[in-house]
Amino acid sequence: MTHLPGDAASNTPASGEPSRWIVRWSHLVAPGGAVLDVAAGAGRHARWFVGRGHEVVAIDRAEAALAALAGVPGVTPVRADLEDGSAWPLPETERFAAVVVTNYLNRALLPRLVQCLEPGGIFLYETFARGNETVGRPSNPAFLLEPGELLAAVHGRLSVVAYENGYVAEPRPAFVQRICAALPGQPLEAGVAPPRYDLAG
Repeated sequence: MTHLPGDAASNTPASGEPSRWIVRWSHLVAPGGAVLDVAAGAGRHARWFVGRGHEVVAIDRAEAALAALAGVPGVTPVRADLEDGSAWPLPETERFAAVVVTNYLNRALLPRLVQCLEPGGIFLYETFARGNETVGRPSNPAFLLEPGELLAAVHGRLSVVAYENGYVAEPRPAFVQRICAALPGQPLEAGVAPPRYDLAG
């Protein structure tokens, strides 16, 4: 799994605090629902969701990172390299109340991640975007989202709750793109109120 080396190369506080984007939209995840944390690293988001009463499956290829999560109640570490052509490491039918990805981009994996959502599930994705090459790493276009790319990835599949594409100064200068989207529990019908996604948190 392609990780950016160290906190200096990521948009992650050195303290391991969860992403503000993930924290902001965590309230939309069904209480007690299972969460899939992809490219989990040392588990800042796995720990956040466990602390909110969720069971978490944390996937990463780094043994050292997953070892730090091995003793955390509620977290199931799964070692897998999602870029070496191996089969998807989870049962095909397993579904989650949320799929969380930060600071990681594997374009080929996006459809699979969307498929992992259960009805009502929340898709939370945040990573670097085009423009980041002007302020630091990563600068390789392979690791930078194009404008609107996350919107295109969920178009026709998920309902977009929030989307941002721009520049942030903290915790370090970076261009980022991020999305919060939901898999509707049922098709929208005339005269029936749509799901309410609380924007206030």
